[in-house]
Amino acid sequence: MRRLTFALAALLAAAFATVAAAETIGAVGYKFKWIGPNDKIVVEAFDDPEVAGVACYLSRADIGGVSGAM
Repeated sequence: MRRLTFALAALLAAAFATVAAAETIGAVGYKFKWIGPNDKIVVEAFDDPEVAGVACYLSRADIGGVSGAM
């Protein structure tokens, strides 16, 4: 099951790599960091190049702190 999840994530990442532009819908901070930027969840929309009027919404964690600033 773990390999299937990893393979699916790799397939989605490869599919989104071909789409050049993503529109950021919004971001919400959820964890305060003393040094560097805060952790947040970012929501982005990708337009489907093959089907007009269809978009894929993706939420991802944006890690902050010292490691997230680099």
